[in-house]
Amino acid sequence: MGHGLRDAIPATAVHLCIDMQRMFVEDTEWRAPWAERVLPVIVGLCERHAERTCFTRFIPADRPGDGRGRWKDYWTRWPQMTRERLAPGLIDLAVPLQRFVPPAWVLDKWVYSPWIATDLDAVLRRSGVDTLVVTGAETDVCVLAAVLGGVDLGYRVVVVSDAVCSSADEPHDALMALYHDRFAVQVETAESEEVLAAWSA
Repeated sequence: MGHGLRDAIPATAVHLCIDMQRMFVEDTEWRAPWAERVLPVIVGLCERHAERTCFTRFIPADRPGDGRGRWKDYWTRWPQMTRERLAPGLIDLAVPLQRFVPPAWVLDKWVYSPWIATDLDAVLRRSGVDTLVVTGAETDVCVLAAVLGGVDLGYRVVVVSDAVCSSADEPHDALMALYHDRFAVQVETAESEEVLAAWSA
């Protein structure tokens, strides 16, 4: 449950939807069971603000053992999720979200954070964006990296509490509490209904 917004969300805000891909929604080793439940909420946000939406995609390594440093171990642990073994279409956005591109745009990343080795911050700054509305998967992994990176870069971050999910309930709940308890100055949590009502057209 969200704790509410402090201020209206400006028209210049961007909906940053993290890794809502087929490989997290459909029957794979990485399926997040709650993803199907939050997907209609994310669709609702996109229907209102498709042109203000950026979808990220987590791109797996080509093969086991690829990557830098400990990522080599990671992809050795998950060989079935590397691109040489995963059906190519599973990297795509979840099917209900694909119709929003364009005007929404897609940002590919190879690590948890959307801020590393991408031009996301530069693109947002050039567009006058100072507020991020964050949804997606998983609350305690890639969403966490997106939120903390946004905080470090000075953005106002709004986590949509009924539009984020994890494959593990306890870490999800702990992170939502952490955002409110330890990051309350920089991170707000609110349900989608309040976010949509507060977001200027």
